[in-house]
Amino acid sequence: MAVVRPFSALRPPAGRAAQVAAVPYDVVNTEEARALVSGNPWSFLHVSRPEIDLPPDTNIYDDEVYSKAQSNFEQLTKECPLVMEEMPSLYLYRLIMGDHEQIGVVACCSVDDYDENIIRKHERTRRDKEDDRTRHMLALHAQTGPVFLTYRAQANIDAMIAEALAHNPPLYDFVASDDIRHTIWRVPTYDDLVEAFRDVPYLYIADGHHRAASASRARAALKEQGFAFSGSEEYNFFLCVIFPDNQLQILPYNRIVRDLKGLSKEDFLIRVRESFTVMEDAGATPPDRAHWNMFLDGRWYGLTLPPRTSIPEGAVAWLDVSILQEHLLAPILGIKDVRTDKRIDFVGGIRGPQELEKLVNDGKAVVAFSLCPTTVDDLLRVSDAGEIMPPKSTWFEPKLRDGLLIHRI
Repeated sequence: MAVVRPFSALRPPAGRAAQVAAVPYDVVNTEEARALVSGNPWSFLHVSRPEIDLPPDTNIYDDEVYSKAQSNFEQLTKECPLVMEEMPSLYLYRLIMGDHEQIGVVACCSVDDYDENIIRKHERTRRDKEDDRTRHMLALHAQTGPVFLTYRAQANIDAMIAEALAHNPPLYDFVASDDIRHTIWRVPTYDDLVEAFRDVPYLYIADGHHRAASASRARAALKEQGFAFSGSEEYNFFLCVIFPDNQLQILPYNRIVRDLKGLSKEDFLIRVRESFTVMEDAGATPPDRAHWNMFLDGRWYGLTLPPRTSIPEGAVAWLDVSILQEHLLAPILGIKDVRTDKRIDFVGGIRGPQELEKLVNDGKAVVAFSLCPTTVDDLLRVSDAGEIMPPKSTWFEPKLRDGLLIHRI
């Protein structure tokens, strides 16, 4: 049984929503964030990536960064200004990217549900990233970017969402600089929708594992600081957007490697042929699952596993990212831990295979791998099995924006 709870959002006025809305903090680095806010004092990146307003050599985990986040948040709240809704509501958030459209329910979900695995995970979090977002939440006493959840679609919830769209005018409706359209509606009459989610057995984190883990840690800290605990305090809930699984779009998460671990290109190809069937002059995009395309020395190669290749049991072992890791990246290139090995990097599928070619041709990598995307069914199956996907297995598009609906804790 999934608990969803309405909340009173702190939000920008409609006329400034497009300026305030910012890409998630973790999809840009400091330099990219600094470029994005140029000429825009209202961008929420001033709050989510406050180091952009500090000297360039500032450590992003320095105490000064969290202090700057707090002061920038207070300034934005006062001068934009941000306005707190008087009454709790649910909200609907629609994303349109080209021909793709998805509509999710914006609500607060239960930290208890997260801790008790009613909200299921598929990714292992890093302590340093948890520390960062926990400190950020505690400095602001707010959750400023939503966790992206999914669930197995239910027709009755679809019908309720359609009904709410028909009877409530949008709060915001704008097209961002990347041509993605963002529309948000307030749903003040929400009891039936809240009750419908009680029949959803599990929610699943699609994106935002660190935000969810940090909400749990922030709750623990605030609970310890308090003098009483009822379970209804706002810090017991965290900001989410919940999309049905049949509306999600996952793009490939491709790989580049900076060297061949001392192998010549010829010897590397010989090693690859020992584990894969290799087709020369392939295209840039794999035709199907269990196919991988490799860009090396100006050419694309198609890779498939020979018949009777042994694959261990388990939901994760059969993922294309896992097979590439276990049969090529680890044994041939010596990349054992993709979280820590600086020789490998990841390229979101939104950039296309041409980005892989450019990185290799420009000398920033020696070899690149183009993959088919992990599917939503893969994600649900792995989460239900209690297994952990390899890092950088999923790239969701389109992305939600931070700063549009803020949850005070």
